[in-house]
Amino acid sequence: MEVVTTDTKQRIQAVARELFAQKGVTNTSLQDIADRLSITKPALYYHFSSREELVRSIVEPLLADGEAGVEELEQTPDVQVRTAFEVFFDFHFRHRDVVRFLLVEPAALAELGLLDRVFDWRERLATILHGPDPTVAQQIRAAVALGGLADATVLFPDVPEAQLREVAVEAALGALSSAQTPGSGRRTRRRS
Repeated sequence: MEVVTTDTKQRIQAVARELFAQKGVTNTSLQDIADRLSITKPALYYHFSSREELVRSIVEPLLADGEAGVEELEQTPDVQVRTAFEVFFDFHFRHRDVVRFLLVEPAALAELGLLDRVFDWRERLATILHGPDPTVAQQIRAAVALGGLADATVLFPDVPEAQLREVAVEAALGALSSAQTPGSGRRTRRRS
């Protein structure tokens, strides 16, 4: 019986991700999800008591994975800027179906307090890229670089992953390095 329950939960989450990406979180009702699955709304409520609980169940794995990635980078001495960008890209690529609906409706996610965690990662990553107390210009360059990496994972779904990763990471390095050489922040860049 547990296998059926887990399978149903995963099916609900998959359909919810698809509908959230298409219509947005606030424009997708639990009834819409139940109808798409051909199940009753009470059957859906058996697994998720509210739309908020369903959204959290979809977003929490992304948040846990993102936190682990940032912590690992923070604990790695002399991490290369390229490596930090590659880790950030890989994270977004792994979770691009969730990232897609986060981009569609960030306001609904902000209400759930989920975006605060993402913004915290960006600040911590700016410190990894530029050292403590980055200037406003450095923070802006980091935001452009990191935002571009995240966006590339969902805007170019037909580009092979390896090619997309290479081009997106190079573009992020370019955005970051317009006023400094990549790796000249707190962390030193290793030569290959």
